[in-house]
Amino acid sequence: MNKPPLLTLPQIGLAGLKEHWRSDLLSGFLVFLVALPLCLGIAIASGVPPSAGIITAIIGGLLVSRVSGSYLTINGPAAGLIVVVLAAVQNLGEGDAMAGYRYTLAAIVVASVLQVIFGKLRWGQLGSFFPSSVVHGMLAAIGIIIIATQFHVMLGVTPEPGPVFSLIAQLPNSLLEMKLDIAIISFLGLLIVVVWPLIQSKIPAPVIVVLVGMVFAWHFDLASSGANYLVAIPDNFFGSFYFPDFSKISTLAFWEAVLALSLVGSIETILVATAVDKLDSYKRKSDLDRDLTAIGLGNLVAGFLGGLPMIAEIVRSSANIDNGAKTGWANFFHGLIMLVFVVLFTGFIQRIPLASLAALLVYIGYRLCSPATFHRVLEVGKDQLILFVVTIVGVLATNLLMGVALGMLLKLAITLARGVWVSNLFKIHFTIVHSDPNSYTVNVVGSALFSNFLPLKKALAQLEAGKTLTFDFSNSYLIDHTVMEFIHDFQQNYEAEGGRCQTVGTALSTFSDHALAARLMTVDDRK
Repeated sequence: MNKPPLLTLPQIGLAGLKEHWRSDLLSGFLVFLVALPLCLGIAIASGVPPSAGIITAIIGGLLVSRVSGSYLTINGPAAGLIVVVLAAVQNLGEGDAMAGYRYTLAAIVVASVLQVIFGKLRWGQLGSFFPSSVVHGMLAAIGIIIIATQFHVMLGVTPEPGPVFSLIAQLPNSLLEMKLDIAIISFLGLLIVVVWPLIQSKIPAPVIVVLVGMVFAWHFDLASSGANYLVAIPDNFFGSFYFPDFSKISTLAFWEAVLALSLVGSIETILVATAVDKLDSYKRKSDLDRDLTAIGLGNLVAGFLGGLPMIAEIVRSSANIDNGAKTGWANFFHGLIMLVFVVLFTGFIQRIPLASLAALLVYIGYRLCSPATFHRVLEVGKDQLILFVVTIVGVLATNLLMGVALGMLLKLAITLARGVWVSNLFKIHFTIVHSDPNSYTVNVVGSALFSNFLPLKKALAQLEAGKTLTFDFSNSYLIDHTVMEFIHDFQQNYEAEGGRCQTVGTALSTFSDHALAARLMTVDDRK
């Protein structure tokens, strides 16, 4: 069977700009249309001024795109960090939102330094250390929190402050007290964002949501209502800059925020960059360590100027690919167009209703925690669903870091209960045999787990392309879902480059009928 020829890789740097500026400029403009409302909505939901999201998108485009290790990712604020930033603002500010914002900027600066260190230490592969179901559980919990906070905004009601369970409990009361004109704008926006993709229009759905919302806001005369229902940014965008306050650097709450910002931001960046690589028709591979360093540099500048923390963002990156981007200059153009627009058309932004932005965020939150997500996890195995749900509950009841830690501890406990030796939890045993010039055999002895397979991942990355690669699990014990998922993705990428992969060893049992479910290969691992 003949494989399709590989596409000619686009040039990078100024040569790539000269060759592909038309397609990258068009994609950058279309991504800007998606990014503008999302940046505003994410900033507002994070408890900071709307301009903070715009500042980050501009820096992500103009600066990070030039030093990044990826090709098609779009850098900017993301819904996944709303929970972390909002918690930092509330905890550090202790009731003073503006003070909390400036303390959080300081935490972003310190976290950015850690991210640069992560990149320089080549820790980009550490994103693989987190079990798939725990990561999905973290994202689903973020989705629930976004819905719980933004649904009140959709109804035009301000709930009593409190933990996420309190916000959920107040939803019925907000429904009873909703402002009808605000609710009309919100639910119309939600309807548009759901239905618009079915029309297959070239115009992004968020643009239509914002434009329709602005028409209804004008019709309902929200500008003169006396309430804060529209986006509020200074008339002069350069007056939007705020500077960090480091006076709480010696407090535990400050370092909790730093740890959460650096870890969650780094994990999400690695996951998104990896996912975007799979969508790239040229099959280019991101340098994850360089990407982390670039994100850290971007966050350092953003923190000093009043911006939100940035990551590689999946929604805008996917739109970038769909719009025909070829190089990182599309990200640059997206940031440049954003800067020009907010400087010249500030009045336009000031007419955007918050309800429209809340509708966009609620839709994003729903996609993170939809019933389909639960079903996909259950298909892999009941154990994965348990990890998924426990992580969600842990995040909602405590915070992101504690919830993820709880999920990982439960995963380790399940692994031990299945007979894996403690000495095998963090150490993998494997050999790679180059039996002839055209083949490799990877022999895995004992268990291959989320907690120990990084050395295997690094070794496979060094193998020459275009060979026949055999994974021999005949002497293995437990192969968990995270490793099965990695091998599946590795096989697809390796074969796309002209190689061939096969697996040797029949499982005694699997933990579900899913092709990538965890499996027991032998009776025990005492070898």
